[in-house]
Amino acid sequence: MPQTARATVFRTEHAPLRVTFLVFSGASIMCVASAVDPLRAANRIAGERLFDFRLVSVTGEAPVTTCGLPVAVSGRFDPTEKTDMLAVVAGFGTQNYATAALLSGLRRAARGCRAYGGIEAGTWLVGRAGLLDGRAATTHWEDMEDFAAAFPDADVRPDRYVIDGPAFTTGGAAPTFDLMLHLIRSRLGMAVALDVASVFIYDQARAATDAQPLVSLGRLDGYDPRLAQAIRLMEAHVEAPVTVEAIARRAGVTPRTLETIFSRSIGETPGAYYLRLRLTAARKLVTDTRLPLAEIAGRTGFSSGSAFSRAFSRAFGQAPVRLRQS
Repeated sequence: MPQTARATVFRTEHAPLRVTFLVFSGASIMCVASAVDPLRAANRIAGERLFDFRLVSVTGEAPVTTCGLPVAVSGRFDPTEKTDMLAVVAGFGTQNYATAALLSGLRRAARGCRAYGGIEAGTWLVGRAGLLDGRAATTHWEDMEDFAAAFPDADVRPDRYVIDGPAFTTGGAAPTFDLMLHLIRSRLGMAVALDVASVFIYDQARAATDAQPLVSLGRLDGYDPRLAQAIRLMEAHVEAPVTVEAIARRAGVTPRTLETIFSRSIGETPGAYYLRLRLTAARKLVTDTRLPLAEIAGRTGFSSGSAFSRAFSRAFGQAPVRLRQS
């Protein structure tokens, strides 16, 4: 497929995205987890498999990460297998893997998919396959100078991650998480990306003594700081909800301005997001505890069990008692 005809995967799209992770021994377990787990969490939050991902290795055997833990894979890397997105995850020892057969396979796979790239030292393999020529790219900061010297036809940047056409590259575990949040936000919206960040309590740098938030804003670029303040106020009043007017007043804006901020950043009204935040907290209690449903209703700000059940069913497609049974 000509590069000009490729439709980016970083766009609003509800169809399942097929993602192949090619993992090499010597990769960091954190890089593997940062690549895979956000997509798993997004599937769980969405309630359907919108990211159809699989892990493979060159030999079909489990690659061993730097900490000694093997990574289970579903089979051998097949360059002819249909996929939308190919991510090469590697760490130490990449020079030993850059065989002519592998590089040829990467080029063939890249021609057949919509996006391809490298995670941490996986960028070296993608580069040696000639897939970064004429592209902007990044890698781990320790290797930046050597990487730029090795690939003079690439525009090497010190960014956390870089997307240039179908090619993407990241500089390590945390930037990989950032990239996956960007992918999730691009395809499913800011609200789902916030929910995924919150699963991992992933936020901007905070002191160890700070309270763990319900909503982790992560390193999602472009959100208004007043949005963060309003969300913090909402999460502080899950059990006893306050009005949107009160939240706007404490955030230092008018209710109309707060509506605009939420609409622009998340695509929801403050009231709708506040309700969804409370229901998300309730779903965690339903699935992860044995608390009586009436107590969960009270803990998440519902005046009665019936009101809680109706709102829960509208949001998640089934009553809380049914979800707990399943």
